[in-house]
This record gives sequence, structure tokens and C-alpha cells, in this order.
Amino acid sequence: MKKFLLAVVALVLSVSAFAEIPSVQLKDINGKRVNTAKLNNDGKPYIISFFATWCKPCLRELDAINEVYADWQDETGVKLIAVSIDKAQDESKVKPLVNSKGYEYEVLLDPNGDFKRAMGVNMVPTVFIIDGNNNIIETRTQYTDGSEEHLIEAVREALNK
Repeated sequence: MKKFLLAVVALVLSVSAFAEIPSVQLKDINGKRVNTAKLNNDGKPYIISFFATWCKPCLRELDAINEVYADWQDETGVKLIAVSIDKAQDESKVKPLVNSKGYEYEVLLDPNGDFKRAMGVNMVPTVFIIDGNNNIIETRTQYTDGSEEHLIEAVREALNK
């Protein structure tokens, strides 16, 4: 029985490690349409971070990454795509928040939760690390101070494969 459970766990992990980004039509904060299946970073790893304007841990994580983002980009070329799950009635809060925080991230709006559901996101913050071939290589939920360092380590590993 233990061997069977281990085999199932290994299979699930291997499938999620190579899952691809589903195709969902979203808009960015300027109203431009974006097909999520076409997200990329020109062959370099990128990070997708699901957040909400009302989620304090989400904003702490995005703030912490923002402090080191330029260094991360210089070192690895990584890109962060932040996906707001704010409902349509709160969508107007996203762009002012992004501007006030000075985030340089690409920000997408998912007011109906279509992309969130397609990616299996049940809570925010949830972060996906995507390799240069557009495969999901890691997923993480929740945020604790300092855990953003794990993200850049995973990006560095992806670059060295």
C-alpha cells in the first residue's frame, strides 16, 4: 500500500512539474487582451503570482519582490506576471494600487476567476514558477517574510538545467 501511495504521489508531482499554462482570455490593467497560453519570457523563466488588493500577505510578497526585482532581472532575466483575482466591482482598485506601489510587473485582471480556476488556485497568494519552455516547475501558496528568496533560487535552478 505504501508503494502504491508513493507511486501516486510521484505521478502527481511529475505531472504538475510539466503542466502547461491553460488558455484563458484576460485583460491587462490597460485593457489590452491577453491569452494566458501565450505568456512567456523569451525562453527564460517567469513567475505568475495570483493576488488580490484586499490580501495583505499578497501585497507583502509583491512589495518584497519589488524591492529586489531589478536585481533579479539583471541576474536572471526573470519576469513576474501578477494576476489580480479581484471581482469586477473591485477591478478599478487594481491599477491605482499597482501605480502607487511602483510595481514594474505585468499585471493581468481575472475578475471572473477563469484563470484562477484553470490553474487550480484555491487561495492567494499562490505563485507558479515557469521554466523557459513554459512548463510549470513549481507552485507555492501562502507567504512568510523572506520566502521570496525561494522563488529566485528556483529560477536560478531552472536556468542551470
